[in-house]
Amino acid sequence: MADAGDLYISWRWTHDLAATGVGRVPRGQLDHALAALATALPGPSPALDRALTTGALASYSGELALAELLSRTLLPYGLAKQLYELYQRGVRPHLRIQPSPRTAQVPWELLAPDPGVRLMEIADLSLLAQASVIHAPGRPSRPWAATRRLPVIGVLDPRVPGFRADSSLGSVLGRIGPGAPVARMVAGYAAEDRWRPAVSDPADAFRRTDLDRDWLGAALREGAGRLLYVGHVTAAAPASGLSENAQLHLSCSDGTSGFAPPLRSHRPLSAKDLLLGTYGLVPGTDGLDGNGGGGHGSSDGSGGSGGARSGAELWPIPGRVALIACESGGDLRFVEALGLATAMIHGGAETVTTGRWTLPTDLAFHRLAGTAPTSRPLQDAILAIDATHEADDAVAAHGRWQRERLAAWRELRTVEHSPVLWGAFALISTVGLR
Repeated sequence: MADAGDLYISWRWTHDLAATGVGRVPRGQLDHALAALATALPGPSPALDRALTTGALASYSGELALAELLSRTLLPYGLAKQLYELYQRGVRPHLRIQPSPRTAQVPWELLAPDPGVRLMEIADLSLLAQASVIHAPGRPSRPWAATRRLPVIGVLDPRVPGFRADSSLGSVLGRIGPGAPVARMVAGYAAEDRWRPAVSDPADAFRRTDLDRDWLGAALREGAGRLLYVGHVTAAAPASGLSENAQLHLSCSDGTSGFAPPLRSHRPLSAKDLLLGTYGLVPGTDGLDGNGGGGHGSSDGSGGSGGARSGAELWPIPGRVALIACESGGDLRFVEALGLATAMIHGGAETVTTGRWTLPTDLAFHRLAGTAPTSRPLQDAILAIDATHEADDAVAAHGRWQRERLAAWRELRTVEHSPVLWGAFALISTVGLR
């Protein structure tokens, strides 16, 4: 897809390169549909309250109407016809979508070409990273078949220095007891000695204070099959044009070297850090070396002139990464996508699960939407995404999970089953594209 006033769409079939198609969406029609989507999405209060109570995604009829509007606008008739013909023959193809910046938050899986059919039911979907990133010279390859027995690096709701549990960068999971679903997940990996950091009590995996960038780099360099992050991401504003300023919030203090400016007593890990490492970085600052040199060291002790290390050296990214955080895939909203998801792919990931928009927490569902205290939509989503990343085919597994959620939404039609949460998750896959 390409933004040029109007939206231009082209598609082709990999089994028949001569089978191509094109489409165009007039700007006014596109603006109308995207405005309806933006009004429905969660965001900072009061948008979160509205999204969980009166917004289009809070009711089945409202969500279906929005899905039909998006489908009429964004799914070319010729492509829809081809997909439906395959569906009638029992064939579900893999549809790889490269959205334009304006359409990056569209939940493609939910598109309804017919009131009784969603796009996820006639195709398995994934998003495409930019070709220049996928085919970048020297990009590492860490296929799942070769790394699946290596440890899972888990960064679960880390404590961010300077921010209380109930603050803007506070806890996203709340207090986790031994019987919580995510605690049982950790216990399963710990029993196989596949969880890092190693814990004897699963509750010790949550709200840790030692999960900073140095620990993460050391754990990744020891070998990892997967990275599972649950916490906070601060996406760069699309108007800035600086997608590399997207920030991952670990337990790093403000004394840590990095490109992101400190927040209170905390320095976030930015996509720029993951891409550049310590090249051009003055230790303990958020500035560049004024001499244009190769940097003066890093927070892991690799100091000295000429001792700079690339992001790929400091943080060798495993083949599968889940970034379960608000708008962790926000770099796709930029013409030059150099955010966190792109940094993960550049560092070696083949599969990255990201969030398109703000993710409501379990507490938000309880307090704002009045769901039962026993409902745990976010924890359930974490477990499901974790399971998809353990599957042989993550794209197919992701599709099965979302179809299961759609079936529950159709049947029960209560907000905890709404795609206001599970519809936010997109899977970026580079498998088979090298």
